[in-house]
Amino acid sequence: MQELIAGVDEVGRGCLAGPVVAAAVILPNDFYLRDLTDSKKLTVKKRELLAKQIKAQAIAWAFGFSWPREIERINILQASLKAMYRAVLNLKLRPTLVLVDGNQKIPFNLPQQTIIKGDSLIPQISAASILAKTIRDKVMFHLDKRYPGYGLAKHKGYATKEHLRALASLGPSVIHRLTFKGVREKGKNWLPGI
Repeated sequence: MQELIAGVDEVGRGCLAGPVVAAAVILPNDFYLRDLTDSKKLTVKKRELLAKQIKAQAIAWAFGFSWPREIERINILQASLKAMYRAVLNLKLRPTLVLVDGNQKIPFNLPQQTIIKGDSLIPQISAASILAKTIRDKVMFHLDKRYPGYGLAKHKGYATKEHLRALASLGPSVIHRLTFKGVREKGKNWLPGI
């Protein structure tokens, strides 16, 4: 019987806008996925291809989100852990072990191990990194249509010069993280719509 080992990773921690997104993935023992690595080391095309292959081969995969108001309320570290917690709980199967990218444990009682740079070293975490990145990119593409002018589809909410210029001229939107440096200064007189 196969041990159900879930890899979990998150993306979007350093962004000024949008959610933190986590993915959890359980791979079969006999998976065949070439070029698995940290999603940041892959091209968009390669990530998209691998995401399809991961979903086709995985025993289970799921996502967890933490949105800007929650991030502001509990801080980015806690929001990232909350997103990872949700991703693992959303799996259709309960894992026997959770391998977490980084050095922070998820606040639950499932057996877990933290692995620094796990997204480059552990296939399950690499797969989670790729799924989290591809779904977050899609979310940011859709948010760009709802909140035009910021260039969210291009920079995905990161603090690029283009994004900072848009914040300076437009002020923050409801999907910006108002407590983050770069947004905080632009939003002093802004009241969120939600």
